[in-house]
Amino acid sequence: MPAPTRLLAAAVTAAACLGTPAAAAGAPTATEPVVSRGVTIPAFYTPPASLPAADGALIRTERLPLALSLPGIDGPLPGRATRLMYRSTDSAGRPMAVTGAYIEPTAAWKGTGPRPLVAVAPGTMGQGDQCSASLGLERPLLLNGQTVSVGYEILAIYRLLARGVAVVVTDYTGLGTTDRLHTYVNRVDEAHAVLDAVRAARALDGTSLTDGSRVALFGYSQGGGATAAAAELQPAYAPDVPLAGTYAGAPPADLVSVTAAIDGSDLAGALGWSVNGFLESDPELKPIADAHLNAAGRAALKDLSTMCVGDALLAYNSARSTAWTTDGRSLGAIIEGEPALKAFLADQRIGRLKPASPVRVATGTADNLVPHGQARDLAVAWCAKGADVTYKPVVLPPLGNSLLNHFAPLLTDQGDAISWLTDRLTGRPAGSNCATLPYKP
Repeated sequence: MPAPTRLLAAAVTAAACLGTPAAAAGAPTATEPVVSRGVTIPAFYTPPASLPAADGALIRTERLPLALSLPGIDGPLPGRATRLMYRSTDSAGRPMAVTGAYIEPTAAWKGTGPRPLVAVAPGTMGQGDQCSASLGLERPLLLNGQTVSVGYEILAIYRLLARGVAVVVTDYTGLGTTDRLHTYVNRVDEAHAVLDAVRAARALDGTSLTDGSRVALFGYSQGGGATAAAAELQPAYAPDVPLAGTYAGAPPADLVSVTAAIDGSDLAGALGWSVNGFLESDPELKPIADAHLNAAGRAALKDLSTMCVGDALLAYNSARSTAWTTDGRSLGAIIEGEPALKAFLADQRIGRLKPASPVRVATGTADNLVPHGQARDLAVAWCAKGADVTYKPVVLPPLGNSLLNHFAPLLTDQGDAISWLTDRLTGRPAGSNCATLPYKP
């Protein structure tokens, strides 16, 4: 990572010259900014009272100043960014406003066909609006004594831009937008937000995208679950968004398995984000939560609802859900004993539908945060349905804690993952290694 480090150091001065973004001409204006943990969320992120009728329709746009940007002969490096708000539909069929960003690269696309587009689904950022990926492009490191947020997706985004690939990144449901809580790991909400981000990017004026631009998806961890869900929901939800390929790294496909793994881990705070997201998605689950959560559990969920990953690592590292429940049972045990919760999580299972386009599933064999086994099971399930699957186990030794075991494969495999996606964007066939999956762990 020396190159990104040098870019960060060199871009600090350049970022100060980027100015203040201006709203797009004719776009609906926002109202008042919101403050979350001492961070001002720009008024742009407050959705209007009414939304457009079509999924993917732009609601408003404005220029987004990239913090890591340098002047170049052909324009700013790595490109010019636009903040987006667009319409999507949540898992209950309700319209929702989603924010994100589109980046037009300065580098030329050297592959075949017109410039392609990759939709990046961020990994876990947290649940506070200040944690959103689009704000992370403007503020890569947020540290103010009340919150800690790191825009770690910038590395993958900039690697794609360096290849001349246009990028659109989604903030997901309720992350950034100030009207609702982020529905963390809700597969339908995430998939719709990703696919509608592509539609929004296509609708944006002044880009080099054309009707012939190929589209691919990239995501790791929460993002891997989002792209996996998007790949299998695309044929029904967005037939107008054919995909050249999808990278799903460390996807949390089975939330029952993942819930058990994160309980007591370095990222135990994700338990609170999950429960908060479940209750936001289905308010009928609230009486069950009220019956099982004690005062400490309710306080933790409220606290976590405005936290970023850095905050949770500091405040809830190694926390156990047994301390949050009235009878000392774990969240996993409560799920097992509550049919409504079991049904809700069963509905979140990814792998029940066949993607219509090539997919690459990568997972670290030592990953015990988003367990390797359940990610591999996703690849096996897709193979059984006849999907075009490339499964990549990232073999690394255990690195001492669950967060490192989960994060190291992202860095180890990222270059290969982007190369695989680039091949799909140039039209090269993907192939499949499904035949090896039943026999090799």
